[in-house]
Amino acid sequence: MDSRVHKRRPATEAEAKALASTIRLRILRLCLDRALTNKEIAARLGANPATTLHHVRTLVSTGFLAPQEERRGTRNSREVPYLATGKSWTLSVRETGVTGGQQAMVGAFLEELGLLDMDTDLINMSRLGLRLTEEEHTELNLRLATLLAEYADRPPSPDGHAYSVFVVLHPDLSRD
Repeated sequence: MDSRVHKRRPATEAEAKALASTIRLRILRLCLDRALTNKEIAARLGANPATTLHHVRTLVSTGFLAPQEERRGTRNSREVPYLATGKSWTLSVRETGVTGGQQAMVGAFLEELGLLDMDTDLINMSRLGLRLTEEEHTELNLRLATLLAEYADRPPSPDGHAYSVFVVLHPDLSRD
């Protein structure tokens, strides 16, 4: 077994609650590669800056966003850009008892997918129905987690393009 797959620590209740929000997950994705101010985040989300600030503060207080060096904006206003820390990848929220995290993840995925031209060749989708034993299910889960961990551990390619991956292995209740 790959040790990288098992390095996730259980999230605290506050961390799990912070990740149980579609908008907060989208903020983390927006700030993954480049520090953005609250105003910039709100504009990209089409959201109210005051509402966005509440979410930004929650992410900062739980260590998911880190404030960067303050800068001066228009009319010499104080602006603080924020950068995602990558901490969410190191946590497991399953053990916390906080609900809504998986729904938030699906919601963020659907919102981000809704921004795309679905006819582009840059989107690669697959859907597969399987019938697996418990051992095969465990093996597939481990192999997927290992592959994702391998890519998560790589440093970002400076000349690379931004991509997102969303993988779900779920029981197919429609076939049983």
